[in-house]
Amino acid sequence: MIIDCDSCAVAGAACGDCVVSVLLGVPEVPPRQADAPSRQTVLPDAHAAAVAVLAESGLVPPLRLVRAS
Repeated sequence: MIIDCDSCAVAGAACGDCVVSVLLGVPEVPPRQADAPSRQTVLPDAHAAAVAVLAESGLVPPLRLVRAS
């Protein structure tokens, strides 16, 4: 699973209630400049499944990523 905060349509508005913020801290907003490093997070499938179980149990918020079209 690749979580790319730069491509999230709700970046900034939903960061405070996103599992990425719980695990890694709130990503920087505004969108990055072309020459800035990417803000992608790569989760192995097993880790993504574990995060989903934690979210379903209410222990962490769910992933709020909404891909911009």
